[in-house]
Amino acid sequence: MDTGEVKKPKNWLESLNYAIEGVIYAFKTQRHVRYHYVIAAAALFLSLFLELPVIEFVLFAMAVIILLFAEMMNTAIEETVNLVEDKYHMMAKNAKDVSAGAVLIASIGVAIMAYMIFSKYIYEPMGFALREAKAFSGHIAVVALLFVLIAVVTLKAFSGKGRPLHGGLPSGHAAVAFSLATSISLISLDPFVVILSVVLAFMVSHSRLLSGIHTRLEVFLGALLGLGLTLLIFRIFFITLK
Repeated sequence: MDTGEVKKPKNWLESLNYAIEGVIYAFKTQRHVRYHYVIAAAALFLSLFLELPVIEFVLFAMAVIILLFAEMMNTAIEETVNLVEDKYHMMAKNAKDVSAGAVLIASIGVAIMAYMIFSKYIYEPMGFALREAKAFSGHIAVVALLFVLIAVVTLKAFSGKGRPLHGGLPSGHAAVAFSLATSISLISLDPFVVILSVVLAFMVSHSRLLSGIHTRLEVFLGALLGLGLTLLIFRIFFITLK
């Protein structure tokens, strides 16, 4: 670590340079900062593509700026705490937790703002696509789920790792979660229900990563299996359910 003396800026230009260095440092060293910059850039590009009204664009841009500001402050607080307290201390932990909580609140604000602005551009085409899928019978969802479970057991038997719903390739929980989310989406034909179902499936899958039971590849393949096989079953039985 560089412990050399840092000179104070002599003018506004040097202050600006230091500020830019701070932004670059946070981007280089903080993974979540990089994620939020990429997401912010993609979202702002999408807002231009959709030609949002000026007021909506300004509100969304401000929400993104607040989120990035919270991330920068979180990084600054963590760096300061690490400088003052190099050992584990509950007060240091509390300071870091509170600053991380501020980022979480800002993220929720951005999510709410994005939903309120972009939902009208998502619901209509999604609703049309779901209506095109026709009305499917509920028992097909059960059949699809059984096929997914059989596929999970079969693949785990060949891989020789894990139990049907615990460890191994692919993730059984992710496969079941995305199979159910797909079935619910096709049966409900409701964009809002689709979003809630997919979010729940992602949460179930993410829990397998947090608990250390599965790797990212195992979770991804499980989700892909549940989604793909369920869509295939619904597609096969489409003619009989017309």
